[in-house]
Amino acid sequence: MFKIALIASLVAVAFAQHYGHAGGYGAPAYGHDDYAQPIPYQYGFDIVGGDHHSGDFKQTRQEHGDGHGNVQGSYGYTDAHGNYRQVDYVADAHGFRANVKTNEPGTENQSPADVQLHAQPQHGGYAAPRPSYGHSAY
Repeated sequence: MFKIALIASLVAVAFAQHYGHAGGYGAPAYGHDDYAQPIPYQYGFDIVGGDHHSGDFKQTRQEHGDGHGNVQGSYGYTDAHGNYRQVDYVADAHGFRANVKTNEPGTENQSPADVQLHAQPQHGGYAAPRPSYGHSAY
């Protein structure tokens, strides 16, 4: 299912690059001036999968741009253990801003680099291993 969504996305991007910049549908792009025209866009996908060995998972991605450099979107996943992360973001004249919502183990509310992180870690059940930043044996 993921391969089909990926292939469909790549085909859509290829068609958009070839046909979308000339100002009309079906007209090929010929000159460099054609690329200066603002082109709003919108795309997204939802993937739900899993099996009896790995469990269920979900991935999602949505984004839209107004053609003038302003972009809004989100992406996220939920794994087989119920851990999730969703990132909502805006990129515009004021820069890139993100809001992260998660229940991943080992996270806590914080705001590094103007990114809002809202953590609600699950208690009990699956716990991801904590990273180790010790000395290497090499």
